[in-house]
Amino acid sequence: MQVTTPRLIRWAGLSAMVAGIIFTVVQPTHAPINSSTFFIITSFKISISIFGLLGIAGLYARQVEETGWSGLAGYLLLTIYYAVQMCISFIVPTVLPLLTAVAPTFVESVLQLSNGAGSPTNLGSLTTIYALASILYVLGSLLFGIATFRARILPRGAAALLAVSGPLAGTMFALLPYQLVQLTSIPIGAALVWLGYALFFERRGEPFESLRNQEIISQEPGKAA
Repeated sequence: MQVTTPRLIRWAGLSAMVAGIIFTVVQPTHAPINSSTFFIITSFKISISIFGLLGIAGLYARQVEETGWSGLAGYLLLTIYYAVQMCISFIVPTVLPLLTAVAPTFVESVLQLSNGAGSPTNLGSLTTIYALASILYVLGSLLFGIATFRARILPRGAAALLAVSGPLAGTMFALLPYQLVQLTSIPIGAALVWLGYALFFERRGEPFESLRNQEIISQEPGKAA
């Protein structure tokens, strides 16, 4: 199989789909620490960042010339967010279970920080990093979603959903209980799946919107091919 840039971009769409599916299904799920379920769930959360990095790179590469500076800014912000989040997610299943006996308060604080419930102890720079990562996601998804919407390469509905999902998650995180904040994983995951699906199944050489317009025209009376 010959590896080409369009083929890599196409498979990046599949990565975005996987990230969206895992985010929707796994992100709201929790389990007791030191259980096998906890390790599986938190390990899947690491894969969200990995597939998200690949997916966002492919989405940006497909429309790099059309998205302009806002697309570049959104892409960089989301890339940094996924990289930071991947490091934080890696600590949860690999380090925290080893500290439950010697530093239970620290473990509880980290888990509550990731769950949005605050922390009983001061985690120092980790709290700041986590807050900055959340800001990166809100701004990144907003800019990248708007740039994708204006580019008209991928579905504009999915781009609008991505642009709204970040600020929606930030607003709900600040105002509502974490149980309700978990629902924001649905629009975020749906936007990634939608964009990834369009990228993976796109016919090369024709934007998604053009193909959709051709289908609408072909269905009009007297205009069928």
